[in-house]
Amino acid sequence: MPAPDMISVSTLARLTGAPDAPRLIDVREPAGSERIPGATRRLPVSPEPRAVVIDETGGAAAHAIAARLRHDGIAAEVLEGGQAAWTAAGLPLVPEAALVRDAEDRSLWVTRGRPKVDRIACPWLIRRFVDPHAVILFVAPGEVQGVAAQTGAAPFDIAAQGVRWTHRGELCTFDVMIEELGLGGFEALTQLAPIVRGADTARLDLAPEAAGLLAVSLGLSRLHADDHAQLDAGMAVYDALFRWARDAREEKHDWTSHQPRGGKA
Repeated sequence: MPAPDMISVSTLARLTGAPDAPRLIDVREPAGSERIPGATRRLPVSPEPRAVVIDETGGAAAHAIAARLRHDGIAAEVLEGGQAAWTAAGLPLVPEAALVRDAEDRSLWVTRGRPKVDRIACPWLIRRFVDPHAVILFVAPGEVQGVAAQTGAAPFDIAAQGVRWTHRGELCTFDVMIEELGLGGFEALTQLAPIVRGADTARLDLAPEAAGLLAVSLGLSRLHADDHAQLDAGMAVYDALFRWARDAREEKHDWTSHQPRGGKA
């Protein structure tokens, strides 16, 4: 059992992707070529309520930083065994070579404005599993590559030669990101992927939930004129779908499924 100021690999893996997951602070020196999903080198500031500090083995460097964060009012723990323990458990790691980051360690992305499915699903995936501080730029379709050249941001979900993060054959951009970012080890994401693909590519036969996701996505696009406001609203939709895929796929609901035993309808 971990010490009171430590968190186990299994517990952290269970929290990964949740909207209330702790901030993961990677303090390894030198920085590695792969990170635990969601890990950043940006130290948290209050009022962020909880953080997990990660070094290579869960040693003194991580404990020192966690202690200082607790002094500053942030509930900080150390990952038991560090990144080495996470790796030994066979859990997913995000390759840093796949990302573009700025001087503040934020990943940079740019795509077309007026998003519907893929361009909300992909930013959700990035912010929950890659970088909670990710910069997502929405621009006019004809400006994506120009803005990418000006800012260094990675373009995604555009049909242009040489773009890494876009549709491939029958796969949508969300599928490609899961594969390229090494996130296929999260079973709930692999369950969510065909729902997103079906809604995004007019293949509603791929999953019963695809039609519902399409309807909600189109409704959100009409409720919000601002792309970032739509993304904020859409984050809750994908949070709910991810939690359903992780915990609730077998649960049924009808008029009687939640009646008290022996009760009357």
